[in-house]
Amino acid sequence: MFNKEIEFSAHEDYFALKQDCPTPIKLNIPEWFKKLEHTIQFKTIKGCIPFLDTLTSGYLLKMPQDFYVRHNVDNKNEKGEEFKDSFQTYGLHDMSQLLVAKHVNLNAGFDTHTQKQVEGSPFIEKNKNLPFYKIINPWKIKTPKGYSCLFVPPLNNTDDRFSIISGIVDTDVFPNEINFPIIINGDKYPILETTIKKGTPYVQIIPFKRDNWKMCLKPRKQKEIQNSRLFFGLKIMNTYKDKYWNKKLWK
Repeated sequence: MFNKEIEFSAHEDYFALKQDCPTPIKLNIPEWFKKLEHTIQFKTIKGCIPFLDTLTSGYLLKMPQDFYVRHNVDNKNEKGEEFKDSFQTYGLHDMSQLLVAKHVNLNAGFDTHTQKQVEGSPFIEKNKNLPFYKIINPWKIKTPKGYSCLFVPPLNNTDDRFSIISGIVDTDVFPNEINFPIIINGDKYPILETTIKKGTPYVQIIPFKRDNWKMCLKPRKQKEIQNSRLFFGLKIMNTYKDKYWNKKLWK
């Protein structure tokens, strides 16, 4: 029985488009993973349940529109001034105007953070000392009382060109849409000119209950360690899945 609900809502005009709605992330399992075989003779990561949990836990946001990126590329504006980056989109911050403005290049589907806002972080070098673009997300996210959301790049399935800066939001009380700063993968692409297509997965959302925690440290007895390892070695495959794993349902 499902007694927890995560709600995604958007402006009625955008919602009516029925485009790139949030989905359970389990619908986005990569093809390379699906094609893997896991057998007694040849064990692969397909038999690793903790890895599978990363691919199936939570929900997925997709790019709401095309984003054309010229990052660390020599550019000139209409005044002849040189600059190193541009990020062009179609649309408006106000999604109520999207239907009438969708064919006009307004450069308004994003916002930026300056380097000063993350000064000293490893993000700056990776992003080639350029501004950090923030994707404007049309979906407001609402969770039950006491529940927050962890926002991360799709775990073990990230686009190799960019990733969001991870964060946690108390989505039970936060009243607005959550927008996502991204980092260009300058380690792999020192210069990047690309279109991040509408529908590209870019955020994994994992709801969790807020609790207070206290850490403790304690030794383990040798006998306890031996007994646990002995039990774990009694089966050739699937010990963790059959004995310890709790299946999670995401709909």
